[in-house]
Amino acid sequence: MNIKVNGNDQKIDREYTVRELLDVLNVKMKEYVTVQLNDEILSRDDFDKIIVKDGDTVEFLYYMGGGSR
Repeated sequence: MNIKVNGNDQKIDREYTVRELLDVLNVKMKEYVTVQLNDEILSRDDFDKIIVKDGDTVEFLYYMGGGSR
């Protein structure tokens, strides 16, 4: 199966839930990541329910806070 992850082509051996994909791809700081699947931001509550399929586009997003001077 072929998916796109953060703009890069990625081969995976089968369909995974979003939560499984986070583990398979060794995503860092899983507790802070926001996942976008095919241009839709996902709720963390749905990570165990949503399946990543062939041709999907996945983005792992991290929001960084800025400081003030």
